[in-house]
Amino acid sequence: MKTQIRNILVTCLFVCLGLSVSAQTLNSPNKILNLKFSLNDGGTPTYELYRGEMTVLRPSTLGIEIKGGKHLTSGFEIDTVTYATIDETWEPVWGEQATIRNHYNEMAVRLHQPSSKRYMTIRFRLYDDGMGFRYEFPYQKHLSYFIITDEKSQFALTGDHTAFWVPGDSYTQEYIINKTRLSEIRGTIGKMSFNPKYNYLFSPTGVMTALQLVTDDGLYLNIHEAALVDYACMHLDVDDSNFVLTSYLTSNARGEKCHMQTPCHTPWRSIIVADNACDVLASNLTLNLNEPCAYDDVSWIRPIKYIGVWWEMITSKSAWSYTSQLNNVHIDNTDYTKLKPHGRHGATTEHVKEYIDFAAAHNIDAVLVEGWNVGWEDWFGKEKEYVFDFQTPYPDFDIEEVNRYAKSKGVYMIMHHETSASIRNYERHLHKAYELMNHYGYPAVKSGYVGNIRPVGEHHYGQWMVNHYLYCVTEAAKYKIMVNAHEAVRPTGLCRTYPNLIGNESARGMEYEAFGGTPADHTTILPFTRLMGGPMDFTPGIFEMDISKVNPHNKNRVHSTLARQLALYVTMSSPLQMAADLIENYERFPDAFKFIEQVALDWQKSIYLEAEPGDYVTVARKEKGGERWFLGSSVDEQGHLTEIPLSFLDKGVKYKATIYADAEDAHFLDNPQAYTITTRTVTSRSKFSQRSAAGGGFAVIFEPCK
Repeated sequence: MKTQIRNILVTCLFVCLGLSVSAQTLNSPNKILNLKFSLNDGGTPTYELYRGEMTVLRPSTLGIEIKGGKHLTSGFEIDTVTYATIDETWEPVWGEQATIRNHYNEMAVRLHQPSSKRYMTIRFRLYDDGMGFRYEFPYQKHLSYFIITDEKSQFALTGDHTAFWVPGDSYTQEYIINKTRLSEIRGTIGKMSFNPKYNYLFSPTGVMTALQLVTDDGLYLNIHEAALVDYACMHLDVDDSNFVLTSYLTSNARGEKCHMQTPCHTPWRSIIVADNACDVLASNLTLNLNEPCAYDDVSWIRPIKYIGVWWEMITSKSAWSYTSQLNNVHIDNTDYTKLKPHGRHGATTEHVKEYIDFAAAHNIDAVLVEGWNVGWEDWFGKEKEYVFDFQTPYPDFDIEEVNRYAKSKGVYMIMHHETSASIRNYERHLHKAYELMNHYGYPAVKSGYVGNIRPVGEHHYGQWMVNHYLYCVTEAAKYKIMVNAHEAVRPTGLCRTYPNLIGNESARGMEYEAFGGTPADHTTILPFTRLMGGPMDFTPGIFEMDISKVNPHNKNRVHSTLARQLALYVTMSSPLQMAADLIENYERFPDAFKFIEQVALDWQKSIYLEAEPGDYVTVARKEKGGERWFLGSSVDEQGHLTEIPLSFLDKGVKYKATIYADAEDAHFLDNPQAYTITTRTVTSRSKFSQRSAAGGGFAVIFEPCK
């Protein structure tokens, strides 16, 4: 991890002698954005944001409400204002770029509330492509331990923007993404179906972040948060009359939001501002607002491409469980060797060996096995405390032999820890579970949090669970283990600080194609929403779209062409990528699977070439440590014609382009497996034209000619 600080201007101090003054202003480094801060007549902090002559945010108020004391929302005076400029570059352990520039101007406004004798600082960082702000609470006599009951951060928009959103739920983020006007959110949520046992919506107009907005004036705004640590996850409550968005924090079991101890600070509240969609996707604002890497040694952190015993369970072809003879398991007492197997258990020694053989033959790093451990017969819906021990395999899974065989083939195994949301149970077993992984050489774990959180009353996105997720990551680092957390809080750029957080789910992934389906435009929106905080373990690579051919009892379909499944490895960058289909389906299309074998996972540079949320995303990426470029495009149900110059390619180099594309008669509904593979010679002066079918896409490998 290297950080180069090129220029730091000396901090200026502006002393206001406890008096309110005229608005403080801050420009971004190239004066693209302008911020104004002031106190209104009631001493309430207020800010405005402009891009040139265009208003991005109207006057928006800020503040924190606390329990048992005067709220930190009004009655303030400005104490001091300090300014700084930072211009540095840093190198992520993995990611879309080998180096990232972090260039911003900063203004820290220290506020004094005379009636409570308390101080609070609001720190703004203004970039050319966006802004972040956070609240800071220094150690002080009159504010030591306190409880936040609400955060009142506003984003006062200029109109009824088009929004890409999912409902504000404290249980799950795995929704179809809606595209509506802000004024239509209430009506859309009112028509949706929710399960009262699991879904916890805080408002009829509440939405999650990252929230992608498009204005009628052609601005693209993306509101999110960064560096979510020891704090509750932020949602947004939409005033659909005035189009003011106000922060909403996930509550704990007592209805409180956050327990704080000074000195402390909130996460960053962020907004990306761009005049084209590609610049939103290219922004590094979220990562830059996070702290540098916390680890001295990162040599053990590496990208992983994997297959696994998973899709067959998702489609109900196979089962996680071992037997049908009981539905009441006592982990330490149930003797599975005396029970009759039901014959559908996926994680058997011999079956896993088949996956290991396939991985070894096709340059795949690792194999994931779900359902290897006892307890799956009553794992969900019982809100059971001692649900798994993360140690004991089923009788037909020989963990010793499986790992011996994998090592002999040069293949890693990926561990699976489904917690069933029983948090105390997982933490009680965590270190022994990690020790087991070290014993056998597992480099990574996929964890899951399906179900209502226990302790009862806590939510997936509250402060207590946010701390748990990070605890698992930092403890894993002590064992040199990478973590891929499913059903956890959505990422906020913490992978910069803790790069062993190699993946998250935290959105509607591929599995939902087997649970009822997902619209074809889904993967053209995810990069603008869920992926703004970090990579997703989306699990692409499905080649058989008719799921009834995997399981005759499952009549669902995958809403994609085969060529688009290849493209997702490029358009949805992640250092952890699964080839999710059954190996027998890959054996039917060996020429298409060649792309999955060859696609890189870590990048020297990424260039977004064309994008429109809900329509299409096209991106070029150069592999880190190599000379190949990859091009991918994912499009919606309308199809799309891509016409771009190949000027991103290295100058003076001839490339062999291998193009995996939709056939002329391809369509995601009735002909998804129609694809072509063609080659041509190109240079940086070449033009590229390719039509994608409805729900389709294309993937290209550019290799320097020898």
